Amino acid sequence: MTPPVSTPHLGPGNPDQPRGCGPLAPPRSPAPRPLRQQIFEQVRAMGEVSRGQLARELGVSPASVTTQTSELIEQGYLTEVPLVPGAEPLRGRPPVALRVAAGAHAVAGVKFSMRKHVAVALDFAGNQIAEASEPARDRAPLDDQIEVLARLIGSVCAEAGIGAGELAQVGIGVPGFVDHASGRVHWSPVFGARDVDLAQAASARLGLPVIVDNDANLAALAELWFGSGRTLSDFAVVTLEHGLGMGLVLNHRVFRGALGLGVELGHTKVELDGALCRCGQRGCLEAYVADYALAREAHVALDLAGGSVGGGAQGGADLVERLYAEAKAGNAAAQSIFRRAGRYLALGLANVINVFDPELLILSGERMRYDYLHAQETIAEVGGSVLPARATPPRIEVHAWGDLLGAHGAGALALGAVTDRRIGGPFEGAAA
Repeated sequence: MTPPVSTPHLGPGNPDQPRGCGPLAPPRSPAPRPLRQQIFEQVRAMGEVSRGQLARELGVSPASVTTQTSELIEQGYLTEVPLVPGAEPLRGRPPVALRVAAGAHAVAGVKFSMRKHVAVALDFAGNQIAEASEPARDRAPLDDQIEVLARLIGSVCAEAGIGAGELAQVGIGVPGFVDHASGRVHWSPVFGARDVDLAQAASARLGLPVIVDNDANLAALAELWFGSGRTLSDFAVVTLEHGLGMGLVLNHRVFRGALGLGVELGHTKVELDGALCRCGQRGCLEAYVADYALAREAHVALDLAGGSVGGGAQGGADLVERLYAEAKAGNAAAQSIFRRAGRYLALGLANVINVFDPELLILSGERMRYDYLHAQETIAEVGGSVLPARATPPRIEVHAWGDLLGAHGAGALALGAVTDRRIGGPFEGAAA
């Protein structure tokens, strides 16, 4: 099986990244979105496009495109730019392209995590216009986290030169069990309580519409809008940070399941009556590969007393860093811990491939720096556990977006919500 390919940051601002944002292929759906929304989203995805090319891409008549784009321009959502900057027309009207009016709306995306909370502001074309971050606190009360959210929103708005009340939407990503439709967080290591109504509390504090999702779903959404998933219909993103998560894209859309709880790869069972997971159950995959799983065995490998390292997420992360340094220095016990975790991760990845058959499997998150977890031996073990009927195994890539991955996904979630609300519905003044 081909070893994973490490790639640079693929988000906005990378000169190798195509213009625009959003999936470049529309989802196959028996109930398509209104034509004007399809047109707007195609323009945003392509960055700049002529009316003629737009008609060809969507398979509709040029007259329909002209009518709908005229309304979108009138409403301030699209603008015209020279098709070839600086070119003089040979005769008649200069050739023009369509582009999203970036200043039509702004949104914010926030990712809560165990180590650092990160926020970005995006314009309506998906360009990042500001970012901010704050250190995280373990299991803080909801009210405290909402105040952190308010400070982050204030910071990105100040940097972007807009008022917080001018944001059209705020998207939030958190680890744990999240009901996307209702905005409730059933459980998350970020909060000190279970079953918190995060969307309602955040919206009440900010005075803005808020939408919430699992952070791994938003990692997949970031890849779908800004990264390697833009041209793919089916792919998966496995995130390894303090815990293990997974986002799955099927038919160009994030799959969330019947209850909106997403794909909890980290809580699939790999050992009956196995190690205790932070969710309270035993034998979860996460309990063998996450920070706290590695830290649990690091005490033995590093010959530490049980209470010699500070508790909480940061204490565990520091301990794992020491463990990794020991492994790199040749400590056989430390190396064996990472290799064992890599074998469990390989088992989980093979299960993903066998169940969902993705075109691409992306490994992401801060802990992908630990090369033992995606070493050639680990990838070979994935290949040995997938169905032999597969003629070509899926590509496996390691992406290093850093802290902004989830925040960009939350921003994309917010952009999608605003687009549905402002462009998918009837235009103001339109006939009933």
